[in-house]
Amino acid sequence: MDTKNCENLPEPSRAKEPADLTRRTVLGYAAAAAAALTIPSAAAFAQDATPGIDAASKTITIGAFTPVTGPVPFYALISHGADAYFKHLNDNGGIQGWKINYILKDDGYEPSRSVAAARRLVEDDKIFALVASIGTAQNIAVIPYAKSVNIPVVSPVGGSPKLVAEPNIFPLLPDYALSGSASAEFAINNLKKKKIALLWVNDEVGRGAKRGIDLYLSSQKLETAVATSFDYSTADFSPHVRRAAEANADVVILFGSNANLAGALRAADKQGFKPEWIAPFFTADPATYALAKSLLDGVYFSSWLLPVDSDDESVKQYRAALQKYYPRDPIGIFGLNGWTSAALFGVAFEKMLKAKAPLTRESLVETLNSINNEKVGGVKTVTFSKEDHRGIRQETMIQAKDGKYISVRDYTPYPEVVFNANPG
Repeated sequence: MDTKNCENLPEPSRAKEPADLTRRTVLGYAAAAAAALTIPSAAAFAQDATPGIDAASKTITIGAFTPVTGPVPFYALISHGADAYFKHLNDNGGIQGWKINYILKDDGYEPSRSVAAARRLVEDDKIFALVASIGTAQNIAVIPYAKSVNIPVVSPVGGSPKLVAEPNIFPLLPDYALSGSASAEFAINNLKKKKIALLWVNDEVGRGAKRGIDLYLSSQKLETAVATSFDYSTADFSPHVRRAAEANADVVILFGSNANLAGALRAADKQGFKPEWIAPFFTADPATYALAKSLLDGVYFSSWLLPVDSDDESVKQYRAALQKYYPRDPIGIFGLNGWTSAALFGVAFEKMLKAKAPLTRESLVETLNSINNEKVGGVKTVTFSKEDHRGIRQETMIQAKDGKYISVRDYTPYPEVVFNANPG
């Protein structure tokens, strides 16, 4: 995720965490002691030969790089959500008795440091897989090294077609072109609006969204009434909103941060401009209400994740676990993203155990490729195949109402014209 979002959030909690965020929980003393009193079987020796798999203590070691320092330290909220998932698992018996040792290393959000961190995790910490590493450019930079050592990369938090093109990488975060097309489709088919203004941040997020929106509208023999770019640092959206109003737009799709959205809503309010608004999933967060207040009511969000206020069992577990393990962190979409990314590994490892598959990296890849329409964390269904690593194939529509986020449309497949298009 490469959005300078949630900029007013409190600094992520680091209480009781070592400086380098390394998790080395000592687990399974009884099992280890029992194993020491017997002669290990050939199977046990084989399991121990796989990096990150300790059959004696039934411990799996995995890891990720994350920006604790650098320009976006609040992205550590995503890693806290993932870590909360694994802590919750461990405190509730693990995965059929197997516990997770999750190691996080700071990369300062610099791609070169991400590669170095990945190398240390693989070569020094002997991890089984990379899970929920943060950043689009950062994960792309790691691809050559990950391929060279055949390490599975599970749920990299980044939205790029490059991440779905590799046989060892299994992303959840969709290409932003898909989210953009879902927003345009909802505007036309559900809101019955055809004059769409697009306000897009001038980076890979906004460019991806614009590509998907333009492609979908073209398939409907339509085009945007106006499309205006902006920088993340933009505070005054008066000219952008004025252009949308002058074009008689009846819906505005904005792809930018929660601060950008709040600024645009304030500008529209001052100008008396009252279109429908649609924004991306990462702005469907309590922090956005703190910025926009009641102006946010009525805004729609196209989202691959369920709303953070959902009664879904896994989302409820996320809220409770975050309050337990990271009480200083706000409950929000960033943490739920991390929780869901971690859950993908949990689902896959449990499937491996149920199938009595060998606990190898190759088996993990095969198992992930077999996931078909399965519930994973805060998302309704995930599907992978050997030929297609786009795990998310549909989005729900969320609306802000009275300080909360509620689903107003069930998960709907992405428009085929965009889903099946060459990513370009």
